[in-house]
Amino acid sequence: MEVQGKIKLIGETKTFGNNGFQKREVVVTTEEQYPQHLLIEFVQDKTGLLDSYQVGQPVKIGINLRGREWVSPQGETKFFNSIQGWRIENLADQQPQNEQVPPPDQFEPANNLNEEDYDDLPF
Repeated sequence: MEVQGKIKLIGETKTFGNNGFQKREVVVTTEEQYPQHLLIEFVQDKTGLLDSYQVGQPVKIGINLRGREWVSPQGETKFFNSIQGWRIENLADQQPQNEQVPPPDQFEPANNLNEEDYDDLPF
């Protein structure tokens, strides 16, 4: 799966536990009618992928949805979901560079067709 949007926040890399588990979070705001602010986690060796990105950049992130079950000491079962990133691309690099559009006076008006030029055949 993929998520596209602009980076709203990039967190610092955090280390947890005795085994050195690393996690870094990024918040991406989608660009749609109702924008969503999605928290995406990058873990272990993937945390470094965010080093070259800045707030405001348009990105596309490859994600996996993760879910887990947890049973509290009282015996209550709860479920948790997370979005885990594994790839990130800068969309600004993929936009066309200086796409030139001719000035309006260089376009030929469409209403200059003669009746002889009109043909309703599709081929």
